[in-house]
Amino acid sequence: MDHKQRLQQAQDFIWRNARLVERFLFSYLFDHGAKEPVLVALRAYQNTDGGFGNALEPDKRCPSSQPQDIEFALHILDALDAMHDPLVTRACDYLVTITTPEGGVPFALPTVNAYPHATWWTVDDNPPALLNPTAAIAGLLLKHGIQHPWLEAASAFCWRQIAETTTDAFHTLIPAITFLEYAPDRERAAHELQRIAARISQPGVIELNPDAEGYVQKPLDWAPTPQSFCRRLFTGDVIQRHLVALANRQQSDGSWPISWDPISPAVELEWRGWMTIAALRTLDAYASLT
Repeated sequence: MDHKQRLQQAQDFIWRNARLVERFLFSYLFDHGAKEPVLVALRAYQNTDGGFGNALEPDKRCPSSQPQDIEFALHILDALDAMHDPLVTRACDYLVTITTPEGGVPFALPTVNAYPHATWWTVDDNPPALLNPTAAIAGLLLKHGIQHPWLEAASAFCWRQIAETTTDAFHTLIPAITFLEYAPDRERAAHELQRIAARISQPGVIELNPDAEGYVQKPLDWAPTPQSFCRRLFTGDVIQRHLVALANRQQSDGSWPISWDPISPAVELEWRGWMTIAALRTLDAYASLT
C-alpha cells in the first residue's frame, strides 16, 4: 500500500469513529486543516479550575481534572505548535494546586476512583508525586520556553527522581527522557540520559521483534521520531524493520489497533483514533529522511 492509500484509509476511519478533537487534529496534520478548530475542541476538555479532564485520556471516564489529561492536552498543543495558548497558563495554574510537597504531581487523583476506569488508574487517597506525568509535563513546557512558577519546583523534583531511579519501566522513563531532552542544564541532562540508555539497552528491556504482540514497547515506541534521544540506540536496519511492521499493522478499517484491553467499545475507538494519528506521524517523520 502506498502512502496516499494508507492516508485515505486512515482518514475514513477517523471520520467514521474518532472524537471531534482527533478529527480536527487529523485534518490539521494531514489535510491542510486549520489550527483553531482543534483548539476549540480541546477547550471543551478544560474544566473551570484550569485542569483538563472529561476523559481526554480515554481509559478513565472521570470528568474532573487529572494530571494525565493535562499531559495529553499538552501533546496536542505541541503537535499544533500552540503551547503559548492561554489554555497552557490556566493548566499550569491548576498544577500548582495539586502539587505535592515533593514538588511534582501524582499519576492520578482520587476523584478518578468514582468513575469507570481501567484497573491501573485506581489510586489511594493521598497518591505520591511521580515522574509520570510530572516529567512529561515539565519537558513539554520547557521545549516551548514556557515560563511559570510551577516549573521550578517540578524541575527540581524531576532531577531528584531521575537521579535516584534505577527503573527500566517505559512509562517512567519516557516522561523522564522528555524532561531531559529539553532541560536547560545540558551537561547534567546528558549524564542522566546516558545512564538511562545503559539500562534500557540491556537485553530484554526493549522488544526487538517487530511482530511481537501484547502490551510491549518496541523501538518506535521509544523513538517515535528520528530526533528522539532513543533513536541512537537502534541500527538503521532495526528501525526499518519496525517501520515496515508498523505500516503493516494498519487494519482493514484504516486504523491502528491498541495492545491493551479497553473498558468499553467507545474507549477502544477513541484510543484507536489517537493511535492512528500517532502511527501516521511516526511513519511520516521517518519517511521525510528518505
